[in-house]
Amino acid sequence: MKVDLGDLNAFVAVARAGGFREGARASGSSASFLSEAVRRLETQLGVRLFNRTTRSVVPTEAGKGLLERLGPALTEVESALDVVNGFRDSPAGTLRLNVPVSAARLVLPSIVPPFLAAYPDIRLEVITEESFVDVLAAGCDAGIRYDERLEQDMIAVPIGPRIQRFATAASPAYLDRHGRPQHPSELLCHACLLGRFSSGTMTTPWEFERDGEVLRVDPTGPLIVRVGGATDLAVDAAIAGTGIVCLFEDWLRPHLDSGALEPILEPWWQPFSGPFLYYPGRRLVPAPLRAFIDFVKASAHRA
Repeated sequence: MKVDLGDLNAFVAVARAGGFREGARASGSSASFLSEAVRRLETQLGVRLFNRTTRSVVPTEAGKGLLERLGPALTEVESALDVVNGFRDSPAGTLRLNVPVSAARLVLPSIVPPFLAAYPDIRLEVITEESFVDVLAAGCDAGIRYDERLEQDMIAVPIGPRIQRFATAASPAYLDRHGRPQHPSELLCHACLLGRFSSGTMTTPWEFERDGEVLRVDPTGPLIVRVGGATDLAVDAAIAGTGIVCLFEDWLRPHLDSGALEPILEPWWQPFSGPFLYYPGRRLVPAPLRAFIDFVKASAHRA
């Protein structure tokens, strides 16, 4: 049976993304194109590959079986084609990165513009997501996360600042009204602005360290925001005097420098290691990703 490779790719894109619209975003095509390709494939195979409702698109047992066998095969096809890409004067193709919002905001801005200028034939797509994901299953080539969230079979390359800190801060007006904490335990008597990951896990307890002493504080407050997309709301609320925010120092730095926010408990700010670019070690590295890895390493040496 001769099946169009494009139809198979469309099926994989929809199955991995969990829908036609999501698959279209991930693959750079249209939902109608993917729908027609899947319908054509189902007709040719004589089986239904997805159970479709108005709210979801879920692979049938036949679809799950096809995806399980087809995914690795298509990855090998992509790897074979990428070998040819290596003979080009300059790498070409699409590079998809899955990163947290903090990396998109604090790490990538200094890397992406010069990288794209150096490799004009590479198209970079950045997907922001806070939870750790299987980058291949998500249709991405690599991701950025911190070391405690990396799996052992991943290759990790340092990217961005190697030492970061979480900072606590509030507006001068808030501190004038409620006092300036001198010890982390005093935060329990303050209004703190908290975060929650998409998994439901809170960003508390807040952790502090000084002279080898580590303290964990579980504060409460009037506002909880979704980590990533709504983090700036917590910053804006802190500037407006609602309470105390705890966030990456680099994220808060412009407001600290301007005086809109005042640092709190700075001697207790805990340092931690910077993020890593990670990718599976069990497959041939695509040329656009290899170019990005080399660029990141060279940038680190120049810094």
